[in-house]
Amino acid sequence: MPIAAQARVRKTAQAASVTERLSADAILPSVAGRFFSTEKLIIIGASTGGTEAIKEVLTRLPADVPGILVTQHMPEAFTKSFAERLNGLCKISVKEACHNERILPGHAYIAPGHSHLLLRRSGANYMTELSQGPPVNRHRPSVDVLFRSAANVAGANALGIILTGMGKDGAQGMLEMREAGAHTVAQDEASCVVFGMPREAIAVGGACEVMPLQNIARHTLEYLARHSGKSNRV
Repeated sequence: MPIAAQARVRKTAQAASVTERLSADAILPSVAGRFFSTEKLIIIGASTGGTEAIKEVLTRLPADVPGILVTQHMPEAFTKSFAERLNGLCKISVKEACHNERILPGHAYIAPGHSHLLLRRSGANYMTELSQGPPVNRHRPSVDVLFRSAANVAGANALGIILTGMGKDGAQGMLEMREAGAHTVAQDEASCVVFGMPREAIAVGGACEVMPLQNIARHTLEYLARHSGKSNRV
């Protein structure tokens, strides 16, 4: 191999190595939050096989479900059309997330393929935030970034779901959500296309429950019915 080509390969490998080592710390710190609301949120992360898994969950949810944030590893050219397709299939409204929009009940917000999606609070309202910071776990958007922001801002008011996907993105973030009081669910191996992300979340102790994909929507609704303060205000 020519020397110049070897140098390019080394440079690419070094860049990939640095990118792979980045955690959610590159985007936001982990902080112990104080939670002044009982308004619930559903937070979902997925990768390989996730488009169908997300559809399976969202199409089973009623129109009055709490607000939902979703990070799916997907190129930016496809996230808007993915959201539009789901919007035509679901009882809830589904859209590609924009920066600084209020999160409403009965709405799901899909991370755009060019940015991390984060949850933040403005006064009494949950809001979206987009960041074009560096990839985390080699992904932008990253599930770890979304999950950490939910741990920081929503704590026990969040319900976290990790679905089929390759790698470990989301495992640490799900653990942080659980430690902040959130209820967390991982898809089981038998129903996953790739068990990597749920397996890693389970291994680090991030999942409160492990179950088949077809049970997740029902479990979510049952959990919310038991724990909701009925604060899905508009």
